Amino acid sequence: MVDAHRTFVIVGAGLAGAKAAETLRAEGFTGRVILVGDERDHPYERPPLSKGYLTGKEERESVFVHEASWYARSDIELHLGQPAVHLVREEKKVVLGDGTALHYDKLLLATGAEPRRLDIPGTGLAGVYHLRRLAHAERLRNALSRLGRDNGHLLVAGAGWIGLEVAAAARGYGAEVTVVEPEPTPLHAVLGPEIGRLFGDLHEDHGVRFHFGARLTEIIGQDGMVLAARTDDGEEHPAHAVLAAIGAAPRTALAETSGLALVDREHGGGIAVDASLRTSDPDVFAVGDVAAAHHPVLGTRLRVEHWANALNGGPAAARAMLGQEVSYDRVPYFFSDQYDVGLEYSGYAPPGGYDQVLIRGDVAKREFIAFWLSEGRVLAGMNVNVWDVTDQIQALIRSKSPVNREALADPSVPLSSLPQAQGA
Repeated sequence: MVDAHRTFVIVGAGLAGAKAAETLRAEGFTGRVILVGDERDHPYERPPLSKGYLTGKEERESVFVHEASWYARSDIELHLGQPAVHLVREEKKVVLGDGTALHYDKLLLATGAEPRRLDIPGTGLAGVYHLRRLAHAERLRNALSRLGRDNGHLLVAGAGWIGLEVAAAARGYGAEVTVVEPEPTPLHAVLGPEIGRLFGDLHEDHGVRFHFGARLTEIIGQDGMVLAARTDDGEEHPAHAVLAAIGAAPRTALAETSGLALVDREHGGGIAVDASLRTSDPDVFAVGDVAAAHHPVLGTRLRVEHWANALNGGPAAARAMLGQEVSYDRVPYFFSDQYDVGLEYSGYAPPGGYDQVLIRGDVAKREFIAFWLSEGRVLAGMNVNVWDVTDQIQALIRSKSPVNREALADPSVPLSSLPQAQGA
């Protein structure tokens, strides 16, 4: 009966927010649950936006977390199409764009991230795209289909995961693709040069052109349409559409203006939270792309922008809001699909944080597992077209124990039985 008089507000109607609301009800919370989102669509999952939905293999309805009627049946109050513009922590109040004031007992910030913008001439042209929201994916999907029909050319700024997945989708439609990337390989900061180069080879095998060591300086257009793009080395590239895939920034405005502790951009940005996803205010929590959480296993503070973090973090935050003991220690995980290559990555191996990349399997066949090691300890592992090994890889990461490297590289040795290195 105590719960019935309490109000929990969730700002951010994405996967993390929806799973938090679902968990509150599943755990027996009987008070008000209010879910606020600045998009008019019901909460949806983001991976299909650059994968199945973008390629045309999945329909629009497949992206939603729950059917629309589920929220009413679960007594979840929705405020969609209304941004939260102000947080007054002293009054425990969130103000929406239409002036509505929502009072809360506990607040969860799941505001996500937004795509970084190109700060160059020509970004206002009709053929310049970003990919973060369902509406973005709808526009881009139509554009890729049109480019494929007309033998058009897509230029992608950025060879990260989103840039590469969109490049693969564009090639699937038959469009020509050029990727401009300032680093010497794709995914350079994420995977390092050794494995990043393999993804460059994969895309080049499928007809993608790369222009490394350069940045866009201007998008050239006529009559409002994209015609070409220039890079800082003086090159001009044909383009009928441009995708800016240069990363995302956490949406921290509510936290910043209300005085919550933040992490500086040099360390990944985001709202600082502890292992229970609680902010510097004991009644305010944060989760998903916007949260920089202390990770009890990895021993560092991380901000993770991946689907699994929203899927698992939302329920963890909900339980913490209910006063349960929570230590959110999920090993970071993501997946990607490009052409005939599927992969899963677990762990955290920042640039300069590892001393060896060890390969287990056949790189030429693109059937292998890559391990990032530091003094023989597994920091991260990525399985490429090798399946049902994620649990074993994550167990190696959690163990923090040096492993026998020869055995680690030998596909005949089960990962679950790897011997420790001698002297460990």
